Amino acid sequence: MCGIAGFTGRGDRRVLERMTSRLAHRGPDAAGYFVHADAGVHLGHRRLSIIDHGGGQQPMTDEDAGLTLVFNGEIYNFRELRKELQALGARFRSDHSDTEVLLQGYRYWGAAVTAKLNGMWAFVLYDRPRQRLFCSRDRFGKKPFYYRHAPGFFAFASELSALTEHPDVPRDRDITALRKYFAYGYIPAPLSLIDGVCKLPAGCSLEVALDSGRISTTRYWRYQPAPDERWLARPHGEAVEALAEHLDRAVARRLVADVPVGVFLSGGVDSSTIAALAMRKVGHEKLKAFSIGFDEAGFDESEPARKVAAHIGADHQLEMVSVEHARTELPSLLAGLDEPVADSSILPTWLLCRHARRQVTVALGGDGADELLGGYDPFKALRYARWYERFVPRPVHRAVSMLAARLPVSHGYMSFDFRLKRMLRGLDHPASRWLPTWMAPAAVGEMAEIFTAPVDTDELYSEAIDAWDRSADAGDIDRATCFFVDLYLQDDILTKVDRSSMLNSLEVRAPFLDIDLVDFTRQLPSALKLRDGTTKWLLKQHARTLLPHDIVDRRKQGFALPIGRWFARGGLGDDVAVPVERAGYWRRALAEHRAGKVDHRLYLWCETVLAGVRTGRVEGSVA
Repeated sequence: MCGIAGFTGRGDRRVLERMTSRLAHRGPDAAGYFVHADAGVHLGHRRLSIIDHGGGQQPMTDEDAGLTLVFNGEIYNFRELRKELQALGARFRSDHSDTEVLLQGYRYWGAAVTAKLNGMWAFVLYDRPRQRLFCSRDRFGKKPFYYRHAPGFFAFASELSALTEHPDVPRDRDITALRKYFAYGYIPAPLSLIDGVCKLPAGCSLEVALDSGRISTTRYWRYQPAPDERWLARPHGEAVEALAEHLDRAVARRLVADVPVGVFLSGGVDSSTIAALAMRKVGHEKLKAFSIGFDEAGFDESEPARKVAAHIGADHQLEMVSVEHARTELPSLLAGLDEPVADSSILPTWLLCRHARRQVTVALGGDGADELLGGYDPFKALRYARWYERFVPRPVHRAVSMLAARLPVSHGYMSFDFRLKRMLRGLDHPASRWLPTWMAPAAVGEMAEIFTAPVDTDELYSEAIDAWDRSADAGDIDRATCFFVDLYLQDDILTKVDRSSMLNSLEVRAPFLDIDLVDFTRQLPSALKLRDGTTKWLLKQHARTLLPHDIVDRRKQGFALPIGRWFARGGLGDDVAVPVERAGYWRRALAEHRAGKVDHRLYLWCETVLAGVRTGRVEGSVA
């Protein structure tokens, strides 16, 4: 895993070195630079060595073809592609570098190389003969790519703090992005926190014509449900077996490395399944499985994790942390972010990555299963929402909402009053807005108060509406999957994991996002994902062959912390520096939360994270 940065246009090697040095945590093992002064091309790279330590140095150049590459990520099918390229006449200098496979893949296949890749990536390739930069980001957005384009200028980097080291990159906040941050809890691509800086969306490539300075973006892939109802006519065991084969291969691909590899183990079905399959692959070796436990029962999963580790024979590496100690670590984490992600699980994820990095350089995780296989509570809620929408008149809905608002506030994990009030809040809106409003840190009416301006819900939730509407012929489960893949997975889950891991110089791999496996899950009818109220039904059938049944049947528990209680009891929120334009609403929300009148935990957390980011590594970069 690595960090990349560079630019074309005004600037020199000193600027490039400053940009690249801000990414040292992403690549602590080596730094490399490429400068073609005549063309104004500057490319920088920081390396975390995973595969082919000796032959994978970057920037990597093919002098014969006039190509130079900086690449962040891993190509898991590089061995198969290498054989295919050798049959076409490609000659390799390295022993087994996936970077060189990518470089030669572009030489022989051009932009079409992205369709052949199974992996995670963000890369920039300087094509000297064609006088262009070819940039690409993987299908799900596992690896970040920020860029700034202006007349005669193009700059890119893995993180905002590196990009803003270039003097031609602006530093003003994007007010649209900020509003969407409070609407979603993250900033959806292509927006970023900085006005004029974009994130290249997942599944997209970008070309920069060096002669004209023009850029063009092409979408080469997008998740699209393609349910094959014939799976329902077959014995269910066939679908379970097909899922098992795809997942087994996905895990095997992600165990390939020249450094120690471990697994994350939460005790949930996703990470436990990955750990069980990985343990089978390593054979006689003891696979290290890493867990974080907390001293509060409602937020601790250490006991299920212990049980799974003992069942599969893994070397369980458990670190117990007090919830209060975790809270004291928050400023250190936020100081390392340069764009806010208001997912409270980022703190335990960061602690888990720090714990794992003491012993391994690569870890496998369970990300992607919930989004692709119907694992979240909102998937189940859609059925009830449809019934409610059909049979409950609007005046009755308003009365029910008023009664629910009087329920006492509970700060427990996913408490009944929290879920009920969220459900009813979403039902104020059309179906295309249910998912984002159920999950939103602030309701639409609250957004108008926070920003003291009217809110256009179509604009506020435009990305969610597009994700819902683009599969208009699909059922609610498939449409929800599009929302979770397009937005929540890309801009929350994977961003959270990337930042948490790379701040600790750890690479995290996601077998559930293997493209062959994803292409299989796209064909599954929703009845094999959500069945008789059971989420991830098909995966759980497979998991029963690997894990204790009480682990498989456990109620889902997120990787959460008691932020509601932290704000209610004090100790969190007292010293948060909120801008004057939102200070009035902040004070009222904090007072209402502590009085137990309204549960404002998600809004308060949004402000806390944003304040920490503003005072962190990019201090002075974002107004």
